[in-house]
Amino acid sequence: MNSFIEKSLRDGYGETLVELGKKNPKIVVLDADLSGSTRTFLFAKEFPDRFFNVGVSEQDLIGTAAGLALSGFIPFASTFAIFQTGRAWEQIRQSVCYARLNVKLVASHGGVTVGEDGPTHHATEDIALMRVLPGMTVIVPADYFETKKVIKKIAEHEGPCYVRLARPKFPLIFDENYEFEIGKGKILKDGSDATVIAMGITLFHSLIASEELEKEGIKVRIINMSTVKPIDKELIIDSAKKTGVILTVEDHSIIGGLGSAVSEVIVQEYPVYQKILGVPDMFTQSGKPDELLDRCGISSKHIKKAIYELLKKKEKNKSF
Repeated sequence: MNSFIEKSLRDGYGETLVELGKKNPKIVVLDADLSGSTRTFLFAKEFPDRFFNVGVSEQDLIGTAAGLALSGFIPFASTFAIFQTGRAWEQIRQSVCYARLNVKLVASHGGVTVGEDGPTHHATEDIALMRVLPGMTVIVPADYFETKKVIKKIAEHEGPCYVRLARPKFPLIFDENYEFEIGKGKILKDGSDATVIAMGITLFHSLIASEELEKEGIKVRIINMSTVKPIDKELIIDSAKKTGVILTVEDHSIIGGLGSAVSEVIVQEYPVYQKILGVPDMFTQSGKPDELLDRCGISSKHIKKAIYELLKKKEKNKSF
């Protein structure tokens, strides 16, 4: 992990689309008049005859992508997360998931790290909205290099996928040798005292917290759970057994996201103490990304505090 180097996940997406387009003529790209922000303009510049700007019409974005999938193409459809999952949810449900079509939805500007655009643009419900749909694969990459790997994998994967990207540049955690597998979490740092399961930008903050805790003799297992659905049940159960407590961290509502997905596994398979850190059940406000993460309780200092609380419960439970 190099906290001094930051790169845009959106750039990783746009660059990889061009790479894929050169290799596979069936790759087509659609956007809802935000190609500069989503970085799909890179594909449009290289392959103008395979790029479709449907304008500010997200429902049409999904319907057109579905039609292209039925015609044998592999469509990548992009816009902001709040518009893609909110405005076009019914079309995603009926035209894509119900029909089990090979449509790739890649949304930018997810979470509170959208920052100054404010709560109207902070997509903090999108993972919940996509995770509930039958057959939908849901992925949240943690950095530039993982984004590139994810986009290549979903291009090969048959079936609907939702990938959530972010607006700002994120610190690099991985490099070009990183291997991503759909449905599998990755242990980035092992420990026996507690487990932290994170996705997206919160993975970086979790690693920072674990380094500080290690100086205090607290060893934390850090898991990158970039695939929220299908989630890695085996790794979650193994972590519950080995550490006894689990903390989930996400730039998303505490309702319906990563924390909910993990707790669904724990409560049915191996109940342990769990705490969910995420955006509280409220609308946020405009501000700098790091300020908003801290205000919502999902920065490294809040992660440390939550681990202390879980360790107290773990210790208390031993006395019974």
